[in-house]
Amino acid sequence: MEYRRLGRAGVKVSAIGVGCNQFGNKVDVAGTKAIVARALDVGINFFDTADVYGNRGGSETYLGEALAGQRDKVVLATKGRYDMGDGPNDAGASRYHLLTAIEASLRRLKTDHIDLYQIHGWDEGVPVEEMMRALEDAVRAGKVRYLGASNFSAWQLCRSNDLAEMMGWESFVTLQPHYHLLEREVERELIPYCRFANIGIVPYFPLAGGFLTGKYKRGEPAPSGSRGEKSPYVQKYLTDANFDRFDRLAAFASARGRTVHALAFAWLLGQPQMTSVIAGATSPEQISANAAAGEWRLSAEELAEVRAVLEAV
Repeated sequence: MEYRRLGRAGVKVSAIGVGCNQFGNKVDVAGTKAIVARALDVGINFFDTADVYGNRGGSETYLGEALAGQRDKVVLATKGRYDMGDGPNDAGASRYHLLTAIEASLRRLKTDHIDLYQIHGWDEGVPVEEMMRALEDAVRAGKVRYLGASNFSAWQLCRSNDLAEMMGWESFVTLQPHYHLLEREVERELIPYCRFANIGIVPYFPLAGGFLTGKYKRGEPAPSGSRGEKSPYVQKYLTDANFDRFDRLAAFASARGRTVHALAFAWLLGQPQMTSVIAGATSPEQISANAAAGEWRLSAEELAEVRAVLEAV
């Protein structure tokens, strides 16, 4: 397993991480423990969850159980910002909510610190000064070690970090955006800013909800039990244009003895500022497959060829 620095921070994380959004949903406690054990066996040390995952707290709770006795082996990331209750202060990036959310995450995860705490999304109703000072206080209190953002635009990330730099506060070292072979909007402004500011990128949904595994076939119903049966997110990719792209990507990968699944990871890991590709899993076998896929490294020429494939009419 390759390890990369967490943006400009000194700590290193595995190039493939585990997205824990299915813990507490499709994956029970025993399944979570099996997935975590396999991840550690193959060298994965980066686990990414959020307080809202698993029906508000289930993912953190299950992950905390699975990491008992081996917390020191991992870099643990979670997020806060979205609804954790029905009250007026049960969501948002206010000092009130964030400090409460951090304490609750610590309890569920059964740990005294969070390695990477991420703001799950921009909150236009809260002054950026309040959000960043609350995060600074959490770091100074020893409850958080590094800060990250998720789903921020370039200007939001820049404004937050500029303010933190001006005030001498901790700033965001990572960004977690939606990014994969078929979703490349971040290349317009976010990646250039992250290169300038040396912010690590931790992309999520690298397989487009399973579309890039090849499980969905043109003109056929989604497989029974698959996410594509009901998920609007997956269904939006089931177009002729995307199936054409998939076929071209499959030809590229097959010529090198690989799959599009592996290509999806290799392509992301070849992009600027990539820290770790976060991939969800519902079984230990998927962890092994993701780890193996992450071992492929594309040359500059191959990266250019894939880009041409994606942009072909």
